[in-house]
Amino acid sequence: MAQRRRRRQHNRRRAKSRSAIVGPLVLAVLVVLGAGAGYAAWTHGRSGASAAALDDGMSPTTPPPDTGTATTPASPSARPTTTRPTPRASKQAPKTHKPANVPSSGSGAFHTADATGDASGHGTIRRYKVEVEGGIDLSPSVAAHEISDILANPRGWTADGHDGFQLVSSGSADFVIKIATPNTVDAICGAAGLLTHGEVNCDVGSTVVVNLKRWMLGSPEFKGPIEGYRALIINHEVGHRIGHGHEGCPGPGKLAPVMMQQIKGLDGCKANEWPYDSSGRYIQGPPVR
Repeated sequence: MAQRRRRRQHNRRRAKSRSAIVGPLVLAVLVVLGAGAGYAAWTHGRSGASAAALDDGMSPTTPPPDTGTATTPASPSARPTTTRPTPRASKQAPKTHKPANVPSSGSGAFHTADATGDASGHGTIRRYKVEVEGGIDLSPSVAAHEISDILANPRGWTADGHDGFQLVSSGSADFVIKIATPNTVDAICGAAGLLTHGEVNCDVGSTVVVNLKRWMLGSPEFKGPIEGYRALIINHEVGHRIGHGHEGCPGPGKLAPVMMQQIKGLDGCKANEWPYDSSGRYIQGPPVR
């Protein structure tokens, strides 16, 4: 009996010893597992917040902020799909004078303006006529007087002191200024090997051919009034008549030479329709071949 009692006491002491060891171990495991579950939940919440922030700032309907710095996503699969906003037109379109109708073709026959004027300038006085194609709504006489005023302007070619001009309606003439529809301009200039594409003017032999489209609508490169652009057309083409070639922009912010092909772009220059400034200085740029 005594031996059996001692054995039971021994087993109880062993059980208590095991409980003392296993209990803390189980508790430690539970703590670790609990902490792991808490960390997983915390990181899940952080990941969700980051994704939401990306969705809010980089959604397909909202363009990303333009910081000026390119960035690379962490992975290709994480690259958001973005749609750039469609460019909008300028709030204010360039002002141009647009008549009711600028026909592409006329009658092909020309009417000489019944208008004359006094000679302007000094030295060589060149006589010229103005002709307007039939079938268009433009008075030859009105156009002729406008051209005469341009060539007599003190900022025009007469400022050089050795060139002058006189509008005539009959007799001999040194050159003729024709105002024609785009198709007729293409035919006249094209016969001389010049391609005007229904858009620009040309100088052929003793004839200055002015495109009606440019005369009535001006040019996107010229922001001034239509009368100013007409002065540019006449001064540029008559400039060729008296021996001037094409010139380029002399520098950003400076006036464009009248012999610059301003309709092709200003290259930083300011649009200008006169060969000379108000002080009598020639507005010159580098020669262009």
